[in-house]
Amino acid sequence: MNLESDIEGARVALAAAFRWAARLGYHEGICNHFSLMVPGRDDCFLINPHGRHWSQMRASDLVVLDADGAIVEGEGRVEDTALYIHWRVHRALPHARCVLHTHMPYTTALTSLEDPRLRMVNQNGVRFHERVVYDTEYNGLALDNAEGDRIAAALGGRDVMFMGNHGVLVVGRSLANAWDDLYYLERACENQVLAMSTGIPLREIPTQLVTATQRQILEDPGYGERHLSALIDVLDAEEPGFRQ
Repeated sequence: MNLESDIEGARVALAAAFRWAARLGYHEGICNHFSLMVPGRDDCFLINPHGRHWSQMRASDLVVLDADGAIVEGEGRVEDTALYIHWRVHRALPHARCVLHTHMPYTTALTSLEDPRLRMVNQNGVRFHERVVYDTEYNGLALDNAEGDRIAAALGGRDVMFMGNHGVLVVGRSLANAWDDLYYLERACENQVLAMSTGIPLREIPTQLVTATQRQILEDPGYGERHLSALIDVLDAEEPGFRQ
């Protein structure tokens, strides 16, 4: 199963991700962005147009940008920060075929702390052991290539960036894998924030058990595809207009 094998499949899968992210409250107004390299291409990518609410995103709404930020397919405009963050990360990091940027609440809450670390205190968090970069250099809005390049360099070979005082960036070799990480990241952060709110010390999982459990979680490469496919099935039944 490959939901993103061609441009039309990629459009449908990405539109579904937007719709489901809105259901989960990951969106913020009409801000934040998901982008996906066009299948078989390294010089252009799909991204959401500015002004379209995630809960109403359709496959046909998504635009294709080239390396210069010009729209080559679709209509509308793309928010400036979307170009400067997403394209610079895509071009610099081969493993970042998909780039998801949100201000989802629990993860963003941790990025607002003096110590923003995701602690190994629950099973959902274990999958992110040594996969997270903590970027504490908040520079305001990303409005130039230099800031996008700085973000890409800071992320390096990892998959998740906690953007200090800002939000989160999750990248992956496919939309399905990046989406799966985005979902479980917010669940892990929600658990941690709720546990911290009790005022009782957190109970860390021993490192040896963390690494062994992480291998068990990540050894199924098809889980993300099945996860996203299941969401698409629900949307087909409840909101089939996302495919238009």
